[in-house]
Amino acid sequence: MKRIKPNNKQINQNSPYVSTLTRRESLKWLGVLSASALLPSFTVFSELQKTQSDASSVVKGHWPKLKLSPISAKGYGTDPAMVIPKSPWPRTLTTEQIMLVAVLADILVPRDGYVPSASQVKVPDVIDEWVSAPYEKQQRDRFTILSALRWIDDESKLRSSNIFVALSTKQQFEIIDDIAYEKADTPKQFRQISHAFSAFRRLVLAAFFCSPEGTKDIGYIGNIPINGDYPGPTDKAMLHLHQVLDDLGLSL
Repeated sequence: MKRIKPNNKQINQNSPYVSTLTRRESLKWLGVLSASALLPSFTVFSELQKTQSDASSVVKGHWPKLKLSPISAKGYGTDPAMVIPKSPWPRTLTTEQIMLVAVLADILVPRDGYVPSASQVKVPDVIDEWVSAPYEKQQRDRFTILSALRWIDDESKLRSSNIFVALSTKQQFEIIDDIAYEKADTPKQFRQISHAFSAFRRLVLAAFFCSPEGTKDIGYIGNIPINGDYPGPTDKAMLHLHQVLDDLGLSL
C-alpha cells in the first residue's frame, strides 16, 4: 500500500482551524466545484453508493449508524444574488467536525514549499458548504462523509482512547494507512471506510484544485486570451501533474 507522505505541521487541537471564508466566497466556490470539469474524475458517487449499500457488506469491524435530520432549507434558486448574497442555508458541521475535516484535508494535501495546504486555502469551509447544501447529490455525500468522520473518531478512541485530532502524527498515519486505499489484501473491517474515505479524499482534492492556488499548482491558466491555436499544457506542466497524481495515488 502506498503511504501518504506525513507532514508534521498539521492543524491539531492546539492550533484549531479558523474559518475566514465569507459566505459569498464559499457559495461561489461551491458553484465552481459543482460545475467543475474535475468532478467526472473526482466524483464521489460510486463510492457513496457502495458505502450506503446493505449492512451485510460490513463483515467485521464497526460502522456508525447515523440518524441525520434532513436539511429542509431552500436552495438559492436559478438566479442567486452573489453581489450581496443571503445565506440560503446554515452550515451544519460542528466545530469538532470541521476541525477533523481540516486535519484530514491537510494530511491529504499538506503544504509543499510555496504551495499551501488544503486548510490554508479554506477547503474545510467548502466541504462544510457542500454537505450543508439542500441538493440531492450534496445530501447523498453528506451521509457518507459524516459517517466517515464518525468512524475515524470511533477508531481513534478504540486504539488510543482519544479523538483523531488529539493523536500524535504517527498515530494518525497508522489509521490513515489502514483506510487510505482499498487493495486486494485490505482487511474486511476497513473496506467500507476505505470507500467512504475515498469519497472524502476526492472531494477534498476537487475543492483544492478548484481554488486559485490549486489551479496554479497544476499549471492551469484560464480566462486569458491567446493568439492562435491552443498549444496545450507544457511538458513541464504535464510532468508536474502526473507527479502530483502519483503522490496522491490517483494515477491511471
